[in-house]
Amino acid sequence: MTTKQQSLYDRVGGKEAIANLVEQFYDRVLDDPELEPFFRYTPMEKLRTMQLEFFAAALDGPVQYSGQPLDYIHQGRGITTKHLTRFMGHLLMTIREVHPNEQEVDEMIHRISTYANEVLDGAPGGSE
Repeated sequence: MTTKQQSLYDRVGGKEAIANLVEQFYDRVLDDPELEPFFRYTPMEKLRTMQLEFFAAALDGPVQYSGQPLDYIHQGRGITTKHLTRFMGHLLMTIREVHPNEQEVDEMIHRISTYANEVLDGAPGGSE
């Protein structure tokens, strides 16, 4: 008998856990004076919904991301490698707090960071 391997989405707690992660993560991001200006005029409820979809899809959940392509959403916003590093640092800290299994933390960060170049402005690596 073959046992189906549980998805990363299920291993980290599914929709409820990811929703909690997104809430805590954006609380950190919005408290960061270097990142907050990027979100000043953003409808946060919609962003949190889209981020929940994005994370769930990236972690092999039963959710499909319905938002615009990441490069389209982020183009022209002046996002540099420095900003992305801060953003991902907040994500890493949040994931470690809400889900302390280091292997799964690494898997989550790896899955989400594969989209990093899509949010940077200009050439790969973004401008500094």
